[in-house]
Amino acid sequence: MQNYLTGLIAATHTPMNNDGSLNLDVIEKQAESLIANGVNGAFICGTNGEGLSLTTAERMDVAERWVNVAGKNLDIIVHVGHNCISDSKVLAEHAQKIGANSIASVGPSFFKPKNAEELADICAIIAESAPKLPFYYYHIPALSGVDISMIAFLRQGKKKIPTLNGIKFSHTDLMDFAECVSFDNGKYNILFGKDEILLSAMVLGANGAVGSTYNFSAPLYHIIMTEFQAGEIESARSDQNKAIEMVSILVKYGGISAGKAIMKMIGVDCGPVRPPLRNLTNEQYDKLYEELSNVNFFSYCSVQSRNDLFK
Repeated sequence: MQNYLTGLIAATHTPMNNDGSLNLDVIEKQAESLIANGVNGAFICGTNGEGLSLTTAERMDVAERWVNVAGKNLDIIVHVGHNCISDSKVLAEHAQKIGANSIASVGPSFFKPKNAEELADICAIIAESAPKLPFYYYHIPALSGVDISMIAFLRQGKKKIPTLNGIKFSHTDLMDFAECVSFDNGKYNILFGKDEILLSAMVLGANGAVGSTYNFSAPLYHIIMTEFQAGEIESARSDQNKAIEMVSILVKYGGISAGKAIMKMIGVDCGPVRPPLRNLTNEQYDKLYEELSNVNFFSYCSVQSRNDLFK
């Protein structure tokens, strides 16, 4: 049952047409780009995938296409989190039916669980709808508002969720992260989710990571990981600072919106974002390109062909 993932897993964008409808045909090109750049998996319909802005039917369509194009080359983690637990169960059951590798769920963000025991109870209800798939809890308190200790959750989840496989840990509490990594002799797959401080997490035992910037800058992170493993800490720190520069620019221009703009720049056009997110204006797009050029982003970005940059 356990599916221990390592290396980079991209939190993928959901491609859309200009009218906001899904553009599923782009998913094959997304997958090809990830594979070409050494990414091991795709975390779909999460934050970066605008999952909570999609209908349940749309999320199932996206999941089916990813499973169809991934083959054996990418592990597909389907995010099934929803404020309606019944819809989460439907999405989990569907993920198992289509052959996804794992499922993940964020905690309900409107009526929130009050403690780790309540959170584990909710996750158990969702996970039991896909009893053959490993389950990850998606910890992102900055957006979900569910700010519960993950080591406390693991202690409860161990008892309540038979398929509990690990956590997508998108938080800066590195003490909590380290406790989760070592819990129960390292049994659980704790995937780090803050790209800009990946090196810090690696020092504490991270060997797998899920992040949005792995869609377009995987080569840089591979260098960081290789340098760390070789004990070349100063070089790893220098290259992590390049990632910090890039992420700072990304945040400045609107996170997911800027990420989709960058995907267009590298030749994998995922289209616009869906409201309430806002797309970049033409002027913002040009300024984003200029700022990325100034930090040499295009010398290490993920592309299938460097020629794509000049099309």
